[in-house]
Amino acid sequence: MKKYAFALLFVALAGPVAASGSHAGGHEEKMAVGEAGDKAKATQTIRVTMKETDDGKMIFTPTVIKVREDQTVRIAIKNAGTVDHEFVLDQEDKILEHKAQMEKFPEMEHADANSIRLSPGASGDIIWKFTTDGEFKFACLVPGHYEAGMHGDVTVAAK
Repeated sequence: MKKYAFALLFVALAGPVAASGSHAGGHEEKMAVGEAGDKAKATQTIRVTMKETDDGKMIFTPTVIKVREDQTVRIAIKNAGTVDHEFVLDQEDKILEHKAQMEKFPEMEHADANSIRLSPGASGDIIWKFTTDGEFKFACLVPGHYEAGMHGDVTVAAK
């Protein structure tokens, strides 16, 4: 009987763990903002810093990125803050949808080419090809960070 009780407890607890675990493969459909790029084809490096300010804000520097349609860039990201931050690149509605999911599952891990989570002092790259012109966003979706100002704009100019 104890074996069955343990099995039931394991099954009951496994659901929430799986739901909050990995975000791998979350963007199987084609993304309007573009696609993972080839590092060898990157024509520009954009350096982005993530950090908290003394007045309690959380910021990206720069807050605006401008690129061209079909351009591949290396986004070199540094967490200069004291807490984990992430960089997620997408359409504004998708960012807000993802933000709502992160509020439900704050420990969600990302394994998508358009996002990266970095611990304090860590650095990482996103290699991205912007395939569509338009206005897009980037944001930190760790709960509370977006509200503290941690988001920015991407303008992709037509060819």
